[in-house]
Amino acid sequence: MPSNAPQSSVLLHRINPNPNPAAAPATTATTCHDYPKRTPLAGCPVPEAAALYHTYAVGPDQCCSAVVQRIDAPLPTVWSFVRRFDHPQAYKHFVKSCHVLAGDGDGDVGALREIRVVSGLPAANSTERLEILDDERHVISFSVVGGDHRLANYRSVTTLHPAADGDGHGDGEGTVVVESYVVDVPPGNTKEETCVFVDTIVRCNLQSLSQISRNLARNINDGNNNNSGKPFSP
Repeated sequence: MPSNAPQSSVLLHRINPNPNPAAAPATTATTCHDYPKRTPLAGCPVPEAAALYHTYAVGPDQCCSAVVQRIDAPLPTVWSFVRRFDHPQAYKHFVKSCHVLAGDGDGDVGALREIRVVSGLPAANSTERLEILDDERHVISFSVVGGDHRLANYRSVTTLHPAADGDGHGDGEGTVVVESYVVDVPPGNTKEETCVFVDTIVRCNLQSLSQISRNLARNINDGNNNNSGKPFSP
């Protein structure tokens, strides 16, 4: 479990059927909910073409946000984990299990999966549909279409980009991961509370992704190419 899991366990109580809408701590992620169509990537070093994927039509009772994570591992290594729609628990520690309901989950846009989450979250399961899987541009997107949870109409987009080197060019050794989302604000909660809650989950996932990607890259560099040095496969 990521080191900041205790913080997230506190935030979980903010998204519940009968919350007390107290003031929530400010999140460091960028949020937007003032205009019908916006991107939460203001000031983020993301290529213009990729930024289009992170643009949402945001309704009056919705919020959107984005979390950015720098990972000291090559982009292909990181992408080998992120692209696995059928195996999100590889780095998402709040996911207990995943079962593909339709499609193969490996590039089959429209595939459906059922996610079961660990205890302690205000949810039991989630049915999700693969919307985009682009191995060339390193883009994956899914939407929540059912399940027992409080985050209705959730849609997420994740893009990967080469980290900039010392000259500011995107050809460094590391990877920048950008994950954004739009979601309905649950009744009884504020937009700020909702973004703080979801940002915390996303940030925990990306920190876990950073750790396992760095471990795999280190094994490859050490010449251990038996199992851990191959492209990711559960």
